Amino acid sequence: MGAIFMADMQYRRCGKSGILLPEISLGLWHNFGDGADMSVCRNMIARAMELGICHFDLADNYGPPPGSAETCFGRLLKSDFAALRDEMFISTKAGHLMWPGPYGDWGSRKHLLAGLDQSLRRMQLDYVDVFYSHRPDPHTPLEETIGALVHAVRSGKALYVGLSKYPPALFNRACEMLREEKVPCLLHQFRYNLLDRNCEKAVLPEVEEQQTGAIVFSPLAQGMLTGKYLNGVTEGTRAADTSSVFLDADKVAADNARVAALQQIAVQAGMPLTQLALRWLLRREELTSVLIGARTVAQLEQCAAAAGQAPLPQDVLDAIDALP
Repeated sequence: MGAIFMADMQYRRCGKSGILLPEISLGLWHNFGDGADMSVCRNMIARAMELGICHFDLADNYGPPPGSAETCFGRLLKSDFAALRDEMFISTKAGHLMWPGPYGDWGSRKHLLAGLDQSLRRMQLDYVDVFYSHRPDPHTPLEETIGALVHAVRSGKALYVGLSKYPPALFNRACEMLREEKVPCLLHQFRYNLLDRNCEKAVLPEVEEQQTGAIVFSPLAQGMLTGKYLNGVTEGTRAADTSSVFLDADKVAADNARVAALQQIAVQAGMPLTQLALRWLLRREELTSVLIGARTVAQLEQCAAAAGQAPLPQDVLDAIDALP
């Protein structure tokens, strides 16, 4: 796998493409919404670029509320970072609920292309670097979804296309269709962390078979792999938000014993748990980049420090694999 260096960041190639992405990328899921401090967001973008983190990952439904992350990012791009656009790699997605009615959700050509147009307006951009189908649609023919992605590239509104959360067999078919249209899949985005290794069974082998890039979200398991919940769920944290469908006090309680064991392994290895979790992911050569969702510059810097590090010692990897 080819690699170059910028600052202290290491870059990896996306499959067989000409694109290199930083080992650590910045996702804007729940950290750039309406409640975010614009000065903090501005400082995070600036510091990310200084650290060599040039990939910013969005989706039309990121916020909250949906659309607000793109709006925030677009305002900052225009006011502070317009001159850096060609040094940035910006992605967005469509495929989740965005507006009421029959065309506001899923994977139809109507929804995906309308969603892309809305995203470009919110970010005040002419094009994105990658446009993803955010999730497979069980009711829309795959040919229609793929046709919309192909059109996005041929219309000049996206340079590349990606797929997110596609199961292996469907991912395989989608990649074949895209290759036939001479618009190959650049990236597959999926969940992977020390508490959720399901992708190792079939998703990672399929990514390697298809020779696409791979980028993973939730590398710190919604913050659990920072150790912040080891003493319980406190007010103001993500797990305390009763509206969250991804993390709650029960989920924290169910995984805390494993997190505590991982914390001990990290201590014995002489590194923070966050570093252990990210370096464990980056041991996989199939992975192009890891998406972190930092809320502060300090968090961003701690995560970025995991890039370019030596492989974890074998005894550390063995200790992780030995956990029940």
